[in-house]
Amino acid sequence: MGFWQVDADTLAVGRFVLSPLAETIAALKTLDRAVAAHPGEDAWLAAHLPAYRAEQAADPVTALLVRAALGRTWNATFLTPTPEGAGEAAFEEEVASVRDTPPEQARADLVESLGGPVPAVLRRDDLPARMAARLEWVWRETVLPAWPRRRRIIEADVTARAARLGRGGWAAALDGMRPGLRWLGDGRLQINAYDHPPRDLAGARLMFVPVTPRQGWVSWHGSRRCAIVYPCAGPLADVGPPPAPQALGRLLGGARAGVLVLLDTPKSTTQLVALTGQGLGSVGRHLKVLLDAGLVGRVRAGRSVLYGRTPVGEDLVRAQTS
Repeated sequence: MGFWQVDADTLAVGRFVLSPLAETIAALKTLDRAVAAHPGEDAWLAAHLPAYRAEQAADPVTALLVRAALGRTWNATFLTPTPEGAGEAAFEEEVASVRDTPPEQARADLVESLGGPVPAVLRRDDLPARMAARLEWVWRETVLPAWPRRRRIIEADVTARAARLGRGGWAAALDGMRPGLRWLGDGRLQINAYDHPPRDLAGARLMFVPVTPRQGWVSWHGSRRCAIVYPCAGPLADVGPPPAPQALGRLLGGARAGVLVLLDTPKSTTQLVALTGQGLGSVGRHLKVLLDAGLVGRVRAGRSVLYGRTPVGEDLVRAQTS
């Protein structure tokens, strides 16, 4: 069992970080594996997989590099650099860390990801530039067009995790974040099921990086920065919100009924905006009407306000769906 040893200071300054590069790497992994985790990813793959495969077929060296870097059980370290953690960086700034990797380091990382020798065709000095170019293509063609929505989903996940952190500490915030990750107590954070030596993170900057594809990994930069990349909560990454019952829609209006249906668990306005695709002002107006009608209530969790159905709201939704 692999775990990180963390002290109170490391946990106290732990933070959630948005990374366009991590989102792009997760998209690359999904494209290369061509396996969808939910209907939203299935539609996304249908739209972008043919073009990705054409790019790979046109450049066999880069295609082989991508598969070698993704590895059998471990990503090549130069493919997944650890974010700086000083605020959200631009994709162009982040991908420069991939392009600037020394060629000899990239080849050494491939030995680790492959678990053996690097193929002869990859014993060359342009591997970092090729990988950066492929990531730039994935970003430009498949991630950037939908980045505003992806970003809202990521922000919603951070809001929900922060609320859990405020209510139940790190054990609650980490619950269900990704397979193999859990708080063991006594300063031990299990990161996977592999039998790796523990890593001491005393004094390090610990970051949690959400992405919308169902992908995840860990990375570190020496002993100074460590990151856990994890997929956003399932309902936030699906293709859309569940439909409201027709009768409830006639009673409240379709958009307002949709908001009420989504509040089966407490959510922030940011989450509701991400899930419904409505603007912040529209969601706010729907919530005010539902609050005034006694169908939802609100509670403050840290710096966030979470909304949830009241017993009356629960009875109304249940009556329309039973």
